[in-house]
Amino acid sequence: MVSRYVSLLADRLPGAAFGLVMLSLAACGPAPAPSGINDPREAQNREVHELNKSIDRALVNPASNAYGEIPGPLRQGVQNFAGNLDLPGDVVNGLLQGRPKNALDSTLRFVINSTVGLAGLFDPAKAIGISGKTTDFGETLHVWGFAEGAYGELPLIGPSTTRDTTGRIVDAALNPLRLLLPSKEASVATFASTASRLGDRYKFGNTVDSILYDSADSYAQERLLYLQNRRFELGQTTNEDEQFFDPYKDN
Repeated sequence: MVSRYVSLLADRLPGAAFGLVMLSLAACGPAPAPSGINDPREAQNREVHELNKSIDRALVNPASNAYGEIPGPLRQGVQNFAGNLDLPGDVVNGLLQGRPKNALDSTLRFVINSTVGLAGLFDPAKAIGISGKTTDFGETLHVWGFAEGAYGELPLIGPSTTRDTTGRIVDAALNPLRLLLPSKEASVATFASTASRLGDRYKFGNTVDSILYDSADSYAQERLLYLQNRRFELGQTTNEDEQFFDPYKDN
């Protein structure tokens, strides 16, 4: 399976992207903690923010409310299934970050939940104390020394930074399941991921609505909360007062 994954990875990644990944390994340590807000494209970002709010108001929020009519245990099963599909990516990033324990925990979670947990519909690994650590290639770039970069808001996705946007692209290319699964099964994985996000929007609807629709400046509020939380996640601040409640973070 490893050889097949490497072969598929070489086919999927352009030469320049593969070279960037390899060159990144030469970085000597985590990026320094940023300060303040770097938002040189604020005018354009605000336009995207308003677009995202319009999409949320017209499509995402109504869809999440409809999805919320599904019984809670079924929604939790879909969320578990989608989270399980992300675990191989956590394994890869854990190894790239030089954190073998995190990679091992994610591997154990994937094996246990994929078997005893019936393809990830249940989470017996958590019940026995193997919680794992969710990570991504944006964090990997941080560990390798890449700076946060400029803040930006992406259509349909929302807040991000230059580093995290790059991480999202590489995560999509590097995820072993996306490379190895046949197209039909990959479509099921995409559907589960989308449904899981709708479940999050429903579960934390009041918090999201407060940020998007009750704030005097929803763009500035969302930007501040995203940057504070992301920096806290990466260990770039030890001030717990700066951590905020992430409405899309799994409990």
